[in-house]
Amino acid sequence: MRRIPVLAIAIVLALAVVHGGSAAPAPTTFRIAIGIDPDTLDPAQTTTTTAANVLDYVVETLTTMDPEGKTQPLLAESWTVSPDGKAITFKLRRNVRFHDGTPLTAQAVKWNLDRVLDPKVRVPIRAPYVPISRVEVVDPLTVRLVLKDPAAYLVAAMTWTTVGIVSPSSVGKSGNTYENIVHPIGTGPYVYQSRVKGERIVLDKFPRYWGKKPYYDRVVVQVVPEATSRESLLLAGQVEMIILPPAADIPALQRNPNVKVLLAKGDRSIFIAINTQRPPFQRKEARQALNYAINKGAIIRSILFGAADPLDAPMPPVLFGYCRTGTYPYNPSKAKSLLAEAGVSVGTEVELLAPTGRYLQDFQAAQAIAGYLREAGLRVNVRTMDWPSYIATITKPLPENQTQMHLLGWAPAYLDAHQQMLQFWSTQWPPAGLATTFYKNPRVDELIETASKEVDPEKRKDLYCQASKIIWDEAPWIFLWVQRFPIVYSAKVTKISSLPNEKFYAVYAEPVR
Repeated sequence: MRRIPVLAIAIVLALAVVHGGSAAPAPTTFRIAIGIDPDTLDPAQTTTTTAANVLDYVVETLTTMDPEGKTQPLLAESWTVSPDGKAITFKLRRNVRFHDGTPLTAQAVKWNLDRVLDPKVRVPIRAPYVPISRVEVVDPLTVRLVLKDPAAYLVAAMTWTTVGIVSPSSVGKSGNTYENIVHPIGTGPYVYQSRVKGERIVLDKFPRYWGKKPYYDRVVVQVVPEATSRESLLLAGQVEMIILPPAADIPALQRNPNVKVLLAKGDRSIFIAINTQRPPFQRKEARQALNYAINKGAIIRSILFGAADPLDAPMPPVLFGYCRTGTYPYNPSKAKSLLAEAGVSVGTEVELLAPTGRYLQDFQAAQAIAGYLREAGLRVNVRTMDWPSYIATITKPLPENQTQMHLLGWAPAYLDAHQQMLQFWSTQWPPAGLATTFYKNPRVDELIETASKEVDPEKRKDLYCQASKIIWDEAPWIFLWVQRFPIVYSAKVTKISSLPNEKFYAVYAEPVR
């Protein structure tokens, strides 16, 4: 028998693939580079939008936010609110399954929401859901939230990843416990496959997904803290999308025909959180001085290259409840006099913590801020660390928390002042929440609590405006800017966009045809 050369067999197989033969096509992969390693993969424990953005591939919520910021159905196909505002009933979609094959039911939703409300579970962003008194299973596909008080924002709050629905059956498997999910099993278009901490997370397409199927078989999320390294990977074709490129390079990237730049508007306030309970900044005059000491416009122009807008209130304009409150113009003389008035002597040593790779030009901006504070007479030491360590440091309870100032960003999951105001509500001091300034004003607490229960939109706006004016005057933050959200992706792919709560949306990305 005449032998067929191996090379000839290989050519035949290759031609079979090209002409529709039976050989399997190579899997397609979409690669994303982000700046931080997620501190958790438990939806209930999320603290940051980037980690939530990754989890959104795997877990889904009852409602979702569209690109215009409006609330739309997701796992719930519809909902109704009782006339008194104290009950919300969600009707679930049929034929939805978790990645482990178990069905989505009202009982599974109840289990998840009960878990979010359970004090045994660490839930940093629990406050929006505290109005829930109990969760009732009406029938296998209907769940009712019974509220202690009306909460006009709650349907929108159900879009946030904190209340992402995981399979109750996953507890006790793959390292999962009731208190801590490390291997999320959701209903989303992708299945969590693997993770190498500090390097990457791998997600595979879920073949039984209930909704529209994504194009790519696999999504690889790479952890790349340095903005220049993320940019290099994109330009070399080693990833298809990055977030937060070097701000100085944005104009050149916009001119590069090989990439697309999306400067998305967002709702993220960037600020320096001041520990109001630790020296030397307990007095408001000292905190006001820090605000006058910083030339925010110069930093936006020279370090952020225009990719931000100065804050003129304790919240971004896009949020319901915003009212323009004021400005702290650059005035170094006033800064020095206020520091003296507050008893902060020239040469006082303070530490400023800042992350690297979490926000646009975060460490560079922190260095510039430190320079201005030095000009005002302070001795400032700037320190950075990886994101999980950073979060663990700034969220220690007050008795253990030695921070003085730290750079932070806050992007409400839904476009309502309620979640922004969690930063100023004393009920949210760590570990109960993420109000890392440890700010407390009884009148502000009263206004926030009253607004959370008010159903009249105009009255709610007025309450938030009153609170904003007090907060602005007492300055628990150095009020900096509202960050734009730069997303850069290969010109070879399409269908990439953003959401107004500073999330990228690339689930349905596909090659340009």
